[in-house]
Amino acid sequence: MAETETRAGEAGVAGTCAASAARSDAASLATPMIAQYLEIKLANADCLLFYRMGDFYELFFEDAEIASRALGIALTKRGKHLGTDVPMCGVPVHAADDYLQRLIAQGHRVAVCEQIEDPAEARKRGPKAVVRRDVVRLVTPGTLTEETLLDARSHNFLTALFRAAGKEGSEPAYALASLDISTGELIASSVRLSDLAGELARLKPGEVLVGDDSAGVAELRRLIEEAGAALTPCPRAHFDSVRGERGLKNRLGVAALDAFGEFTKPELAALGGLLTYVEITQVGKAPLLRPPRKESAGSLLVIDAATRANLELVRSNQGARAGSLLAAIDRTVTAAGARELAGRLGSPLTDAAAVNARLDAVGYLCEEPRLRQALREELKAAPDLARALGRLALGRGGPRDLGAVRDAIASAHALAGSLADAGAALGLPQELASIVERLESASARIEAALSAALADSLPVNARDGGFIADGFSKDLDEHRRLRDGSRQVIAGLQATYADATAIKSLKVRHNNVLGYFVEVTATNGAALSKPPHVETFIHRQTLANVVRFSTPELAELEARITQAADRALALELDLFARLSQEVLAEQGALSAASAALAELDHYAGLAELASEQVYVRPKIDVSLVFAVEEGRHPTVEQTLRRSGGASFVGNDCRLGGEAPGADTRLLVVTGPNMAG
Repeated sequence: MAETETRAGEAGVAGTCAASAARSDAASLATPMIAQYLEIKLANADCLLFYRMGDFYELFFEDAEIASRALGIALTKRGKHLGTDVPMCGVPVHAADDYLQRLIAQGHRVAVCEQIEDPAEARKRGPKAVVRRDVVRLVTPGTLTEETLLDARSHNFLTALFRAAGKEGSEPAYALASLDISTGELIASSVRLSDLAGELARLKPGEVLVGDDSAGVAELRRLIEEAGAALTPCPRAHFDSVRGERGLKNRLGVAALDAFGEFTKPELAALGGLLTYVEITQVGKAPLLRPPRKESAGSLLVIDAATRANLELVRSNQGARAGSLLAAIDRTVTAAGARELAGRLGSPLTDAAAVNARLDAVGYLCEEPRLRQALREELKAAPDLARALGRLALGRGGPRDLGAVRDAIASAHALAGSLADAGAALGLPQELASIVERLESASARIEAALSAALADSLPVNARDGGFIADGFSKDLDEHRRLRDGSRQVIAGLQATYADATAIKSLKVRHNNVLGYFVEVTATNGAALSKPPHVETFIHRQTLANVVRFSTPELAELEARITQAADRALALELDLFARLSQEVLAEQGALSAASAALAELDHYAGLAELASEQVYVRPKIDVSLVFAVEEGRHPTVEQTLRRSGGASFVGNDCRLGGEAPGADTRLLVVTGPNMAG
């Protein structure tokens, strides 16, 4: 365990119930460890507290009772506090993500409390000193970053709502600020109350923040619950337009926000509430933040929540991806491309020129099948750069995230080269030319640095070590040789001891309690306890079938190995931090490249779909003509094909005048009593 005597000693003094946990008088009567626990719990009363004790996160008091029911794990007792038995349960640190996912899915918030000093440092303050701990993160539905907690092919937005002041008697309006903390995508928009349900259905946030004094909170609660999001009330003071503008400028490193669009004061207030909540839950760590995208009124087609659900755009009526339009048309090969497709499918543009620019890109790739296939093959090797950057920015990344950055940059450059070569001969549509420019902006220097530094096989966690390539650091190589060479010496000592004692079954083993030791059978143990071996072999432990001894040589070698191993790991962790800082210094260009990778995959996937299904490009203009010839429903057609049923029959549909100057229209006249 990381902390000596932690679970057996400190855990035995946990408290009685949540009520006593919240009372300072109970804390004053507690032991040092439980006083620390109560203080941390009191500051995070609305969360389940994952309290780090060695290799476990443990929960006490009412938290333990709640978690044991939610997770289906055993509820035990750990000693007494104020004369009453203590409820306690725990989960292993290495499996914590799975338990977090289950708790978040059931609507719980979790405060993760870590040891923030080494136990050896605590012991310097006295034998009864408690290892310092503090909350390093609040885990909520809208602030997830781990791969195991997220759907790789969907965004997970955290949305802040702020009601705009309006004229008396007018329909209320709301400003929204939405951030996917795992990718840095940031969106600001404003809608009327009547359109709010549709906007929430479009964004599908995991969590929605509202001011704790919001008017009409009951109505908001209903809308948010119908959208499937968790509602989190926040102090009204957080929703401040000055705070939002200042925070956004500081995060983006700009003097003005004009380049990103014209944000209203309510939108800036929503951004203020959003950024403040992120700062609180991430305990001061700054997540990746892309330049905000202002979605102006009228730029997107407004689709109400009921229509969106019945169209089954991204989810079927059963709530599954299967059976939706998205599932029928998705030919992307990356998670980021799938997220891009889902976002665009749920947010149709109203500007014909912008729609045609996108169709130009799809059409170009339709007409270049060899190029399209080459791009799709290269895209398959591109990792999820956006989420790797997101984890690194929050200090939750590992060596594999650095590897993902390296490989994504390599893919970006290869894809840019393929597109540029094609464009040199044929010219590229505007959208693809923009993609090439952003792919080329990914730093070749960062790729080279990571390629030189990282080993071929990378662990998930930096603390596992072994991720820096041999030859990259002379100092690290030296400590590795000392560490590994000492282990070879121990193997030699085993052979020497076996020969000297004539005990061929003698083994040198290791555990965390005794360190390195000589182990022999119980029969041979008696011989080592007598002359001439008794001065070399010092008895340490007798078990049912074996006896264990230490020797001066083993003790000396163990100290050398431990020191070398600790130093090697410290050097690797330092290199990891330096490499992460180098990557994050380029996060602007890397974020742009990650967006370009997603867009390219989305365009190539649609071109593949069009080629596969023999779809044709529609003519999009601003006329009043709506004319479809042999139109096909992708979901129905593919369902019929899979079931082996009858072939889908295309249908024509013509609405509006087709002759130049014609003004024939289809008019729908309705009213409150005309539903029939």
